[in-house]
Amino acid sequence: MTDFLEEEARTLTVSGLDLATFGQRLRHLRRARGITLAELGARVGRAPSALSLLENGRREPKLSLIESLARALSVAPEELLRHQPPSRRAQLEITLEEAQRDPVYSDLGLPYLKAGARVPNDVLEHLVALYAELRRQRTRPTATPEEARAANAELRAAMRERGNYFAEIEALAANALDAVGYRGGALSQGTLLAIVAHHGFTVSYAQDLPRSVRSVTDLRHRRIYLKQEAVGMHSPRTILLQTLGHFVLGHAIPTDFADFLRQRVEANYFAAAVLVPEQFAARFLLDAKAAKDLSVEDLRDVFSVSYEMAAHRFTNLATHHLGLTCHFVKNDESGVIYKAYENDGLVLPADASGAIEGQRMCRKWSGRQVFSSADRFSPHYQYSDTPSGTFWCVAHVDPGRERGFAITLGTPYEHSRWFRGRDTAIRMASRCPDGDCCQRPPVSLATRWEGMAWPSARAHSHILSALPPGSFPGVDETDVYEFLDRHEKD
Repeated sequence: MTDFLEEEARTLTVSGLDLATFGQRLRHLRRARGITLAELGARVGRAPSALSLLENGRREPKLSLIESLARALSVAPEELLRHQPPSRRAQLEITLEEAQRDPVYSDLGLPYLKAGARVPNDVLEHLVALYAELRRQRTRPTATPEEARAANAELRAAMRERGNYFAEIEALAANALDAVGYRGGALSQGTLLAIVAHHGFTVSYAQDLPRSVRSVTDLRHRRIYLKQEAVGMHSPRTILLQTLGHFVLGHAIPTDFADFLRQRVEANYFAAAVLVPEQFAARFLLDAKAAKDLSVEDLRDVFSVSYEMAAHRFTNLATHHLGLTCHFVKNDESGVIYKAYENDGLVLPADASGAIEGQRMCRKWSGRQVFSSADRFSPHYQYSDTPSGTFWCVAHVDPGRERGFAITLGTPYEHSRWFRGRDTAIRMASRCPDGDCCQRPPVSLATRWEGMAWPSARAHSHILSALPPGSFPGVDETDVYEFLDRHEKD
């Protein structure tokens, strides 16, 4: 039985193998030894045409064949499996081959160019450089501020339409967990790394990660680089899963800002669905609802995630599994909204395009009131009467490295009976967007100070007023490429 299992293992293909690089290494080693395809084929019992397909990156080798090729070429199998192309020439040929499969290149309608031995290196250098410039020029600037804000508003409307629930991403997250034998509870570091390995990636920590990124993925070596630090919702394990999510979900380079936003939402959703799995979280929430004790704090503690992730994950599951509508808001102490979601009828402040980012919420809302409460780091429960109805809310200040943000989860009054904190006596009335509610100072203050004050405004860098260009907004590609060069041989 053991012999049978060993033979089965030798017939397996190698997971995560870069076929183009493998083929180049095979050809390089064969030619360096002066062996023809026919001679190598005779040594390993394969037709020359089959080996030609391997060298051209068009067929995936089995482990047994790799071992036979290594013996025939007098090298260790690891030499054939190294991720680095064997020479600059090989790297150019691989890049040109990949370029000709890229729609940016193929849309030019040029005939296929085979990088044969007669094509000089400097010609390949020119072609590869022209392709890189073509891609750079064809990459739309991210968006104008107006387009970016409109894209945010459109995405939020789409999320509202589906109750912020993505069944297909839930299924992918569940498959990833099943593949490594997850059985419930907070995700351990071992389980997390097993999920990453299952998808063919490894993880490295680097303190010199470029400032403009949270992670960098080396696709040639299938290595994800992170910085080892705790940063709230964006902890290393969350960032790792968000990064992995892009590849599990099959994302390509974003075509515009709307595509970038969609991908970011989907990758974040995947990370949350792995860290707070639907099967177990939904059961936990249903039990809590039956006990009339729904709580973001408990969801946070059971799955060991941040308060922000727990609140946002609640919005994913509340409508689909609990039949509850709700809203979520993240704002700073001055009331500026960073992100929000609602499907419960709450009317959020918005500009003419429907975008809420950068708008200031009413002083009477719980997201503002929590900052003046006796203990801002404990849950602040409140009922708010608004022009669009009465809502029960819980707000919590999630401390960050630079400033604290309030995370608010709320629901219409009729649903409050299912939540812990429903017995709060705190009740505020908001008439916003009526300017007399809180947007204009009281008459007595205005009379005393109007014309006698000159404030210097603090710039809100997160507002979409000046978006950087590029496929990945705000990322300095030079920093990223220099980083990967430094770690190439790690």
